[in-house]
Amino acid sequence: MKNLKLIAKKMVSEGKGILAADESTPTCTKRFESVKVESNASSRNRYRSTLLTTKNLEQYISGVILFDETFHQNIIGLTKTIPSYLKDKGVLTGIKVDTGAKPFAQHKNEKITEGLDDLRERLITYKNKGADFAKWRAVITIDKEIPSESCIYANAHALARYASLCQENNIVPIVEPEVLMEGEHGIEQCYKVTSQTLKIVFEQLKLLKIDLESMILKPNMILPGLHSTENPSDKVIAEMTFTCLKDNVPEEVPGIAFLSGGQSSDLAAQRLNTLNRLYFNKKPWQLTFSYGRALQQEALIKWANQSDEESQNELINRAKMNHLASIGKL
Repeated sequence: MKNLKLIAKKMVSEGKGILAADESTPTCTKRFESVKVESNASSRNRYRSTLLTTKNLEQYISGVILFDETFHQNIIGLTKTIPSYLKDKGVLTGIKVDTGAKPFAQHKNEKITEGLDDLRERLITYKNKGADFAKWRAVITIDKEIPSESCIYANAHALARYASLCQENNIVPIVEPEVLMEGEHGIEQCYKVTSQTLKIVFEQLKLLKIDLESMILKPNMILPGLHSTENPSDKVIAEMTFTCLKDNVPEEVPGIAFLSGGQSSDLAAQRLNTLNRLYFNKKPWQLTFSYGRALQQEALIKWANQSDEESQNELINRAKMNHLASIGKL
């Protein structure tokens, strides 16, 4: 596991974060449609090639999470596969390996993430083709009567099984239990559900003998629902998020890379900055970012207007902002 520990540390090395470019084809299609671009294998390849060839990206980004389609493509204009191109830049390659959240049987409005079937074989293939780490996302919804304990346990167990298969195949798992922002719930309810979820996730990880020094946690921040009337300050959000993590995440975990989860690009950076400003010398783990839309949104708009250079400028600006946020100096 020594090599895995080194990779996990590199993923969250100080001042660096992870670019989540692993949108599934349906999600990527929705984003392309929002900027009036046709989504096909070629246009998706062009877009990701533009992002990944951004000059000096490796100064702020330690790794990139890819979708299966992108993982097997070449950078446009080069004969190199995307994983080998990233390796030459000193950037780690990640791969999304779950097959999506599906309705959880006999549990209305709840979901279970699937993808454990044939995962061992897929991980062997990805490893042979250059994957350093993987990602699996579980989603927990808050509503009047949910989440149910059974939904949290089922998703936590699936995350642990995925993580054990990753480590067996010399791949660092990103464990992503996302408590969704959708809903009218307040910040206290988010705190309560996130605490319960993280507690159960780490119970299951320990049960399946996961080496906690060889994994990264990708959680949500503690926030009120998108349709809540609450408007807590960034300081309150940071305090509740840190307390929740301190109470539930073992200190052996090398890093916590937050998901943006529907926050605007600016708010995701501001709140990460507040966390690090308040707790930089008190935190046992690195607190950094693993953002998708919060790094890419402005870059996508410029790219849709057929300006690759401006698209890359927007991406590097966001990456630099979040680099500063991850050390509390934004």
